[in-house]
Amino acid sequence: MKAGAWFALGTLALIALSYPLLRMGFASTHEADAVRLSAMLALGVQLATFAVARLMSRRNMIIGWGVGTVLRFIALTVYAFLIAPSLGLPLSAALGGKIRLFFEATEG
Repeated sequence: MKAGAWFALGTLALIALSYPLLRMGFASTHEADAVRLSAMLALGVQLATFAVARLMSRRNMIIGWGVGTVLRFIALTVYAFLIAPSLGLPLSAALGGKIRLFFEATEG
């Protein structure tokens, strides 16, 4: 449980630090809403993939890491083709924010 809490705290900190920088690149409030939603979804996906990777690491850590990566790609694809268009979000802000936040959180 300790590892999950530290990961959650670190991921939240990285997203919180990255969000204002990402927000500076988009002028409209609609784009800011897209970046904000991307940040919230990125946090949820990162925590879910960490939990899956952690469970799978008992058997094979590389498979757990791979499953986490596949889950991130699936989440990004669903967001790009279903969620963002259905909400009318500007794709440059929505996807740019989501992709950047995924890389921020996985680098940490």
